Amino acid sequence: MEKITFHLNKELTHKVEKRLSLWQEQNISSRLWNCDPAIWKENPAEQKELADRLGWLNKPYKMLDKIYELQQFAEEIKNDFTNVLLLGMGGSSLAPEVFAKTFGAKQGYLKLEIIDSTHPLNLKRITDTYDLSKTLFIVASKSGGTIETMSFYYFFSNEVSKFNKNPGNQFVALTDPNTWLENFATEKKFRKIFSTPNDVGGRYSALTYFGMMPAALMGIDVERFLLNAKEMADECQSYVEASKNPGFYLGAVLGELHESGKDKVTFFASPKFSSFPQWIEQLVAESTGKDGKGILPICDEEISPVDNYKNDRVFVFIILANDENTKLDKFAIDLIAAQKPVLIFQLDETYELAKEFYRWEIATALSSVVLKIHPFDQPDVQFAKTLAGESLKAYKVGGKLPQMLAAITEGAISLISENEQYTASGSISFALNKFLSQADEHDYAAIMAFTEYGDEVAKSLQSLRNKISEKYSLATTIGFGPRFLHSTGQLHKGGKNNGLFIQITNEIENDITVPGQGYSFGVLITAQAQGDFNALKNKNRRVISLHITGNFVEAINSISL
Repeated sequence: MEKITFHLNKELTHKVEKRLSLWQEQNISSRLWNCDPAIWKENPAEQKELADRLGWLNKPYKMLDKIYELQQFAEEIKNDFTNVLLLGMGGSSLAPEVFAKTFGAKQGYLKLEIIDSTHPLNLKRITDTYDLSKTLFIVASKSGGTIETMSFYYFFSNEVSKFNKNPGNQFVALTDPNTWLENFATEKKFRKIFSTPNDVGGRYSALTYFGMMPAALMGIDVERFLLNAKEMADECQSYVEASKNPGFYLGAVLGELHESGKDKVTFFASPKFSSFPQWIEQLVAESTGKDGKGILPICDEEISPVDNYKNDRVFVFIILANDENTKLDKFAIDLIAAQKPVLIFQLDETYELAKEFYRWEIATALSSVVLKIHPFDQPDVQFAKTLAGESLKAYKVGGKLPQMLAAITEGAISLISENEQYTASGSISFALNKFLSQADEHDYAAIMAFTEYGDEVAKSLQSLRNKISEKYSLATTIGFGPRFLHSTGQLHKGGKNNGLFIQITNEIENDITVPGQGYSFGVLITAQAQGDFNALKNKNRRVISLHITGNFVEAINSISL
């Protein structure tokens, strides 16, 4: 049985109680389950999309009817394959990644890995590691046209066709009804097409086929998982008083903390649950980061002395009993003693994580009521895609991408910025310090790496993050592109203008062509970096770009502040 404790001061507790009383008077609980869009917006133009995006409320109940189908499919697949690669971005990939890292594959079932990086080195690692003849591919895209996902498909389909005359037999589609992907999958004779609910947005799709089908392939007990989610859904039903509704309560807390200037939700998790905050990150950032507002999720930041944290923080602990929690427990005690807002979610076993998926979905939707925003759209995600598309179009026409000229080059590092305040000295260190020194009390620094993944790369970026945090006492985030474009990218451009954005790219070696599409993966990830850089500039965000040649890890580690 999960144990939830919230440590808030009297003023915040009063605001939360007042908000819950208001929601009770306004009958928000019943209106939510009746899909009333006026909970969020009075504008009829916005209400249609709001009303059409609430199908996730019933998914713990409806997906229980799909258990037999999922189990049968998993049994069929495990006889033919040993691995499954999920080709998807954002909401299509993050929940399966949590399942893979939290539960792993049951003996005799498929090992799952996510492909959500367009960097050629990541694709090369996959082809060097996996026996593709024993690999099932899930092509996951709600819209049915995600450029990264389809580029992955074209590459792997071409690889599979080298040894399989019927490559479609190794592919499964997850997409909404009547999308281009659904028709394409039929034409290419995919092994199976799962038609996913079109009244559920991607970041709310964990408890649909998008999450449950990959979970079943790994041998996870999806019935047990969904029953846990159903238990939380029962506690959040329309007849439950707002003050006793766990999803409403968390939503009111997050909303009122935001209104009180505590808008940076900093996550710490037991080792077993280490990937879950990244799923919450997308849900919260993409849902709330718009109209100049937003709740900033902060994941994987190293623990600092309590006095180093500013008063804009709220701390969330997601704890698994009997995991290695000694350091986290001590830190939580220190934060509570310092009267910082602390929310602790303690779970007895891993399957209770299903309750937290549902709780955070409800809470995010309800916190958006407090913020007075539309929680189910993502307008600035499309803006960055459009600008990336323009760079890609220029490449297809002229054979090269638009040039981003370096203002400073020192050894393996070039800095791109049009602001002479940063570049006048000709020093990378001076430019970075000048850039970061403009931070005020409530700013944060975001490292956005359009680079390959890998432990050594992650360590070097974390080291740079620590240098920034220690010198400037700034909240910090790290995102890998293009993955983060489908999560925190919306908040970067649509939320508060309080971010300092450091984009990092690296020289593309051993590029890989996307078969039949007129571009390579190196061109695609570079175009995406350019699109995001230009979108941030267009939104008057403070952004610089570092380009690395040669050894990436050595170059990043050499940066001094």
